[in-house]
Amino acid sequence: MASVRHEIVIDASPEHIWDVLRDVGAVHERLLPGRVTGTRIEGDQRFLTFPDGHVVRELVVGIDDEARRLAYCVVEGARPPVEFHHATFEVRSEGDRSGRLIWITDVLPHTRAADIRIRMERGAAEMKQAIEAAAHG
Repeated sequence: MASVRHEIVIDASPEHIWDVLRDVGAVHERLLPGRVTGTRIEGDQRFLTFPDGHVVRELVVGIDDEARRLAYCVVEGARPPVEFHHATFEVRSEGDRSGRLIWITDVLPHTRAADIRIRMERGAAEMKQAIEAAAHG
């Protein structure tokens, strides 16, 4: 199994960053507007709809407000296809007014790690842009 880790500093308070991440039903509005066009929650499952109509089904494993940590698994619809996908977001303080987003994904097969890394880097940059725009808008 491959583990891919990506960290990015966001110019917003850790509290604001966490508020956006923990709002699991508003990915299309707050975290990845444009990249995700719809979010639906059914129990512990989250369904993300993309502009081309593709839907990814995820299991929200846990939301830990004290640790500012969100864990989820992609259950169906992963692109690229994978056998296993588990990921976490964690938010830590970075100086007085910024936060560090730490995104770790465990994936099988390990040969998908390079593709996953590229998607994580792009996704994190888009998240940073949306969070900073809302924090300073």
